[in-house]
Amino acid sequence: MKSVGPGVREIRIREAAGAFRIIYLANMSDSVVVLHAFQKKTQATPQKDIDLAASRLRAWKG
Repeated sequence: MKSVGPGVREIRIREAAGAFRIIYLANMSDSVVVLHAFQKKTQATPQKDIDLAASRLRAWKG
């Protein structure tokens, strides 16, 4: 997800209960940083969810 930051990816899950997204950073060899996980209510990813993941990425990088 370039809109969040470099190296950030997402996992998309669809099931009977709805659509879910997990935004994460996994460019380190020994860890994965989950920036945000949420249930989607609309077709597009809400900007507030993208902004939250980007904010958490900036805070994590320090």
